[in-house]
Amino acid sequence: MLVGLISDTHGHLDRRVFELFAGVDRILHAGDIGYPSLILELESIAPVTAVLGNNDHGLDFKLTEVLEVAGQKILVHHIVNPSDPARSIGERFQRSNPGFVVFGHTHQPFHQTKHGVTFLNPGYSGKPRFGLPRSVATARFVVGQQPEVTFHSL
Repeated sequence: MLVGLISDTHGHLDRRVFELFAGVDRILHAGDIGYPSLILELESIAPVTAVLGNNDHGLDFKLTEVLEVAGQKILVHHIVNPSDPARSIGERFQRSNPGFVVFGHTHQPFHQTKHGVTFLNPGYSGKPRFGLPRSVATARFVVGQQPEVTFHSL
């Protein structure tokens, strides 16, 4: 199953995302969405699971989502410290025991496995500003295997 990973759109959906996410089976948005209509646009590509970011005031999404893809439990939460996920996410992290965590907030791509859990931040995908690199990611999940992750520059 191919999953599109995006975060920190801040109300701007780059048109290249439609090309980069063509063929994905699901999209995970790790917060700082901006406008609910942005999620509707992403849903024209594939079903979307989205969480609130620290700038998403008044939006009707949860702080944390947990789902299963190809036998892999995935937790999506906006602000995560991969060095101490239980502290940043809370007991939901311990209860759900994910193998894969998708987060945002830092505007920096990140992909690392710590203590058997893979942490992934697809990077910042909002409007270009201050010369910051922008990116999204895709992850191919296959039962019994580590997901194959690819970062895509915008």
